[in-house]
Amino acid sequence: MSAKYYAPTGGHPPQDQLLTDRAIFTEGYAVIPKGTMRDIVTSFLPFWQDTRLWVIARPLSGFAETFSQYIMEVAPGGGSDQPETDAGAEAVLFVVGGTATLTVGGQVHVLEEGSYAFLPPGAAWTLHNRSEEVLRFHWIRKAYEAVPGLEAPEVIIANENDIAPTIMPDTDGKWGTTRFVDPGDLRHDMHVTIVTFEPGAVIPFLETHVMEHGLYVLEGKAVYRLNNDWVEVEAGDYMWLRAFCPQACYAGGPGRFRYLLYKDVNRHMPLRLR
Repeated sequence: MSAKYYAPTGGHPPQDQLLTDRAIFTEGYAVIPKGTMRDIVTSFLPFWQDTRLWVIARPLSGFAETFSQYIMEVAPGGGSDQPETDAGAEAVLFVVGGTATLTVGGQVHVLEEGSYAFLPPGAAWTLHNRSEEVLRFHWIRKAYEAVPGLEAPEVIIANENDIAPTIMPDTDGKWGTTRFVDPGDLRHDMHVTIVTFEPGAVIPFLETHVMEHGLYVLEGKAVYRLNNDWVEVEAGDYMWLRAFCPQACYAGGPGRFRYLLYKDVNRHMPLRLR
């Protein structure tokens, strides 16, 4: 089955629309529904031309502190020759619409829908939309945590359509994770994967763990358990979880439920304030 990716397009709701929506921010989690991603909440970045973005996660003291996540929208002809201003930041890009021309380390890569790029800290890269369609992609950023004796990981360019999902045991093939990075490669301090649930699949227990999460729903709908609440989510919604927030899921269908998942991994817990 071919992949489908929801991406916001902005716009503005009519004056007769009800104010009630599903947006919520708690001490343990936040839900940013697709209906909140309008023109008036977009942002802009230095050195990016014909580009706007929705910031859907940023480090917040006492909440989720390890990463930021943007949904980028680049018009034809737009892009940047100086996209990243923090030399210590690593990045993952995931294309959900259009085509990007990514140049990194002198190599040119054409990224289509479903393409993934990992960019290590200090990488020299540029990105442009040389097509005639709007480019939309997720940009996840993290301050890389170097470890003495471990080199920084190299650039990774991949497409989810070329990767067989890893099926969770005892799920009859209904729950799988598309992994772009070898989980045993400890040079990486974050993983960005795609999780797929077929109709009827569940997370059958309340996961409670140290990893922070960003979950952007690419396709379908489900009911997610977040802390003490059952929350309905659908394509275009974003869930943002701090460490140890209990979580589970029931994918009732009718189609499959898929999300782009961020988590921090493979590092000691800091014992002092940074």
